[in-house]
Amino acid sequence: MLRRVLLGLSAALLLLTTSCGYHTAGNSVRLPSDLHTIYVPGILNASPAYGVGQVLNEAVIRELRERTNYRIVTVNDGDVDAVLTGTIYSVYIAPLTYDSVTGRISSSLVVIVMNASLTGKGGKVLWSNPYFLYREQYQESIAVASFFEEAAPAVQRVANDFAKTLVANILEAY
Repeated sequence: MLRRVLLGLSAALLLLTTSCGYHTAGNSVRLPSDLHTIYVPGILNASPAYGVGQVLNEAVIRELRERTNYRIVTVNDGDVDAVLTGTIYSVYIAPLTYDSVTGRISSSLVVIVMNASLTGKGGKVLWSNPYFLYREQYQESIAVASFFEEAAPAVQRVANDFAKTLVANILEAY
């Protein structure tokens, strides 16, 4: 009888201590319920990569407008509930793979490091990540004729993916 009780207690203890912690995204909302308007003044670019701040800023604004019900403004009319600011520290692009026939780069890694924060009224920090790190691999165009034509769409794809990742980090409890 004692053996069965100990076996039952051991099984119960084992079940309690081996949970994986799995939960679905979006269940825990960090942002206050009285948040309705977010001001996005512009992402500052402290990196040597020219124009990247503007492209990323436009993508973040578009993603916030598509994914949330908040009113996103780019001019502070004095009636905003929160301000989203960011400073890009670095943009790094490194080749990952090469075409064995031509020797040209076939895929690269993009790494963006940024200080981002969402501050509410009264200066209360609602969300902050001083070293928000975004990494993504993308394919390079192998055809020489389309190499420069592919540069702008590649930057836009990276910006869109960056914005999705940043907005997800702000909205979800991860």
